[in-house]
Amino acid sequence: MKDRTLDPPVFSCREATAEELPVVVSMPHTGVAVPSAIAENFAGDRIAALPMTDWHLHDLYDFLPALGIATIHAHYSRFVVDLNRPPKPRSLYPGRFETGLVATETFHGEPIWKANPAADVVAQRRLEFHQPYHRQLARMLAEKISRFGRVYLIDAHSIASMANQLHDELVHEIYLGDRDGQSCRPSMMAFFAGEYSKAGLAVCRNDPYKGGYITDHYGQLPAVQALQIEMCQRVYMDEADPAGGPDHANFNAMKQQLRDVFSNFSRFVAG
Repeated sequence: MKDRTLDPPVFSCREATAEELPVVVSMPHTGVAVPSAIAENFAGDRIAALPMTDWHLHDLYDFLPALGIATIHAHYSRFVVDLNRPPKPRSLYPGRFETGLVATETFHGEPIWKANPAADVVAQRRLEFHQPYHRQLARMLAEKISRFGRVYLIDAHSIASMANQLHDELVHEIYLGDRDGQSCRPSMMAFFAGEYSKAGLAVCRNDPYKGGYITDHYGQLPAVQALQIEMCQRVYMDEADPAGGPDHANFNAMKQQLRDVFSNFSRFVAG
């Protein structure tokens, strides 16, 4: 089957516009595009509103290239395919509720589809959406390693605060995951925990989020240090009005706090 041209493309990359650093930030869940043929199978209007989206992260982090940091972000909804899940079935959190490569229910147990996608449909989405994103992410990491001998990978996410099948109501603002110390050195985790705490944000480590496929997979590679950052959406938007996120009074204030954290991280990396 000949590949079709997607509009929008699977991902966008933003290259560093300042002195390049060995840092890549991935945002796999910020996309909201859904092909019409897929949207027609949504179970209802609640699903069509795309809950579980990491709303507006590509806008919130748009300052990163000016700090020398390259980014990649997805254009398609995680309901199309989840870029932070393994391409082949494998549990990231054994014994706990998880969503797969193509989720069949939300974190609240709501069915996503009128009829769950067949195995061949899931396989095609893996080839069409999941594989290109990861091919590009791997290429970006390899380029940094070739130039600098090392690379720091941040997998950036945001999450609604309400309780669901994964956790009770989230009371912290920032949730850092390094796969229980397996995906990066302690100094990287300690740096971000300290910086967010200094900014007045409550930080939790590896609970309930240890990092998904991106953190787990790439963090096992030589010369890669990977950390997942989950941020409660209430700190930058109204969780009941996701479309209005960038207009929320907290949006630019949080962007400035993030700019301060990552400016200090740039100095940490350069030093």
